[in-house]
Amino acid sequence: MPMASSWPTGASTERVMSSPGPFTVACVQNCASDDLDANLRGVEELVRGAAAAGADLICLPEFYCLLEPRDGAYYEHGYEEAAHPALAHGCGLARDLGRWLLLGSIPVRDIGGKVRNRALLIAPGGEVAARYDKIHLFDVAIRDGQQYRESSSVVPGERAVVAALPWGRLGLSICYDLRFAGLYRELAHAGAEFLAVPAAFTAKTGAAHWHALLRARAIETGCFVFAPGQCGVRSWGRRTYGHSLIVDPWGEVLADGGDDVGFITARIEPARVGEVRAMIPALNHDRHFSVEAG
Repeated sequence: MPMASSWPTGASTERVMSSPGPFTVACVQNCASDDLDANLRGVEELVRGAAAAGADLICLPEFYCLLEPRDGAYYEHGYEEAAHPALAHGCGLARDLGRWLLLGSIPVRDIGGKVRNRALLIAPGGEVAARYDKIHLFDVAIRDGQQYRESSSVVPGERAVVAALPWGRLGLSICYDLRFAGLYRELAHAGAEFLAVPAAFTAKTGAAHWHALLRARAIETGCFVFAPGQCGVRSWGRRTYGHSLIVDPWGEVLADGGDDVGFITARIEPARVGEVRAMIPALNHDRHFSVEAG
């Protein structure tokens, strides 16, 4: 079951450490368009390829099933969770392959003409094991003229989620969440040994910040980071960065997806989390403090 989390406790992480055997993770990298059926067909081919390559956990990017040119279209063309074709497709695929499958995020109809940007962890039996709604929404204006206002069409989430896997605990997040270090600190304090960061990072911000931020989140928390990202250019001009990454708790990049559609894999040794945290037990050294501002 997912674990809802409160703000930092500073409690020792030693009690939540586990040391199960190794597993293989895959991060799928696609270039989603506004054609849901075509996107699902393309993703299925990549997921099946990753499973054939030995992946036990397969992670998909943010909005892997649908990337719309207009924010309001997510609601207009959308579905509630139970009726969403991407969820039915993902559950069937996980069940057919007998693999854990992270649906990086899908747009789920909510109230007020808005959607939830929702990640869903699917167990090998095809059931939903955890849900997470993106907390931090991408409202930015980039100097090259690009502007994004995710809050105009998306309802923000209100809780952090840590989900149980056979190999340890997975902290869930989505894209812009990556810039909020406190969230990942909290996930680690709540027991996460792995962090998922599915994304559709812009090409400009990705080139500047993606690798640095993901490595920082791994180092700060002593967690493995699994970050599947969208790549490529859409017909309406939107560019996404790609470079899906798998990062170890020391900050070493184990695999990088580059610029093209495909998938990456890495062998994960969960015991590595305990080794790194024993060397630098920063999670046990958190202190509450006040700020004096002049």
